[in-house]
Amino acid sequence: MKQFERKQLLERIEREGATVGASIPDQMTVQGEEIDLRAFVFEIRRRDTVPPGERDRVERAKRNLRRERLQRKQRIENDDISREEGERLAEAVIGLDRALNELENLGPVDVEAEAQATEAADRKRWTRFLQKALGNADDDGRGARGR
Repeated sequence: MKQFERKQLLERIEREGATVGASIPDQMTVQGEEIDLRAFVFEIRRRDTVPPGERDRVERAKRNLRRERLQRKQRIENDDISREEGERLAEAVIGLDRALNELENLGPVDVEAEAQATEAADRKRWTRFLQKALGNADDDGRGARGR
């Protein structure tokens, strides 16, 4: 493959809208393991939230997909491959990106934990506001008892 062809492929896979209209491959070898990528992504996406038992599986899948994407991109960048092989690798990278986008855009992973964090942040802001309003806060936001 010529250098300008390599550059074109790399630009294509890094383009902002590269995944628009792209489909997730049915099956793909990811980190040496053949997986039903499309079925996995759609199985996870059809739920409103990721159940606690599935979180580790999804995070592990995302890590493996990122690794596989990087390895395939590096093959395009560094290996002596044909234009056809480069095209196949670029299409695979775009398919991996599409799958990653779907998995990254899942709804809240743990609604209860997210609600608790929001409530704690609201309480903290309210406490700081009251301390300032009552004149019990110094410049760093801590009250006289906070020292």
